[in-house]
Amino acid sequence: MLYELIAIVRPGRLNEVKEIAKTAGSIVLARQGVVRGLTNWGTFLLPKPLRKHGTKHHAGHYFILRFDCSADAQHTVKRTLSLDPRMIRYSLVKMGRTLEDIKDVGGDANWGEGRKY
Repeated sequence: MLYELIAIVRPGRLNEVKEIAKTAGSIVLARQGVVRGLTNWGTFLLPKPLRKHGTKHHAGHYFILRFDCSADAQHTVKRTLSLDPRMIRYSLVKMGRTLEDIKDVGGDANWGEGRKY
């Protein structure tokens, strides 16, 4: 199944963003998954201030990771990200189950890109 991970990491250190993306990608690859693409969106103000691990965040570093994997690997990625104190928030979305659903989905997730209905 194809998944899209949208992650917000505390801003300021690009190395932390790279480490988190590498960790998530390594989990997918170790469980016979495929990473389709990684897109760095950069730092943006959050829609509203978020409190995480006792710190109030007003901005975050966004990145998108698209990957194909089993449900077990997806749960491992979610569990690992939820325990990482550098993460502000993340969302994992299933983009499709069948080949027909995901055949036209690329690896890049550009800003403002969406499905045309």
